[in-house]
Amino acid sequence: MAQDTSGNRDLPKIRNYTVRQVVVPFEQPLTTANGAMHAAPMVLLDLVTDAGVVGHAYLFCYTQTVLKAVAQLSSDVVATVVGVAAAPHKVRDELRARFRLLGTAGLLDMVLTLVDMALWDAWSKHLGQPLVAALGGDLTNDLSIPVYASYGMSGVAETEKNIAQALEEGHHHVKIKIGHPKLTEDIKVVEAALKMMADKAVLLVDYNQSLSVAEALVRCSVLDEYGLGWIEEPTSFDDFEGQAEIARRCRTPIQIGENLWGPQQIAESISARCSDLIMPDLGKVGGVSGWQKATAVCEAYRIPVSNHFYQEVSAHLLAVTTGAQLLEYFRMADPILVNPLEVKAGQASVQRIPGSGVVWREDQIELFMA
Repeated sequence: MAQDTSGNRDLPKIRNYTVRQVVVPFEQPLTTANGAMHAAPMVLLDLVTDAGVVGHAYLFCYTQTVLKAVAQLSSDVVATVVGVAAAPHKVRDELRARFRLLGTAGLLDMVLTLVDMALWDAWSKHLGQPLVAALGGDLTNDLSIPVYASYGMSGVAETEKNIAQALEEGHHHVKIKIGHPKLTEDIKVVEAALKMMADKAVLLVDYNQSLSVAEALVRCSVLDEYGLGWIEEPTSFDDFEGQAEIARRCRTPIQIGENLWGPQQIAESISARCSDLIMPDLGKVGGVSGWQKATAVCEAYRIPVSNHFYQEVSAHLLAVTTGAQLLEYFRMADPILVNPLEVKAGQASVQRIPGSGVVWREDQIELFMA
């Protein structure tokens, strides 16, 4: 990308950058119907500007297999924007234009997201404002967001333990993953969770795309009798016809969105009536800029919006999102952050320090470097 000559002389310019790889262990394994993850492989980006501010962001890579490749790709992409104005929308559009022939869906889209989040952090720091204020939020208002505690798939005993922990922490919404080999096993876990809750919280369940459409129709019809808050990703996220059939026949709200790529795919999913609820993942929707475009579509269709992962940045975004529903609370990056997101009585407090709130604990990063 060429040197910026657009007249943005009052905007900070990207002067330098650092890309690092870490693998941060989870508090407990994140088990789904598709397997278990024991740690979070993440790429960390620091964008240094000539205004003296540094934009920070992290990207969750799901598997350590691609961590090195994503870190290298991130470095190669960021190198093309050194010297340009740190204007998030402009950089986003120019990078996407640069890669139009190649296409971006997949790892490249995730890298562009990483850049976008770091740019918004740098821009809001340059303004001396929390990200929520840079996005137009009113700091005189209550900026707390209701959250749901998020747990992996487990048997009855571990589920009861997790629910007890969530209730003790004051949560009013709890998500568990299901998708056991037999429906009867799912029901045992759901019933155990609801018994523990005793109407003190709402139960959400997540299938992580593990069911065929036929099996999902059977299982969801049974789960309809339990008053769940939502059923998440019962089948493959890109099977729009199958998802729409499930959403049409299931009384419980269907939640999808974490695996949809960018605002365009979210718009296509909504148009196909694949779900009642949407939960974009910042790593796949296009960062802050992509979230703005995607949630504008959700607002037009009056679809409630939650998030998937990236709770620090997502809290700022949900605070200015029409139809915001719930923030997923999962402490993925907490061990490497100076100021982890604060949650009390089921509410997350949007941080009021300049930027997104992502500030590294360098001593911890050294421990987890990959």
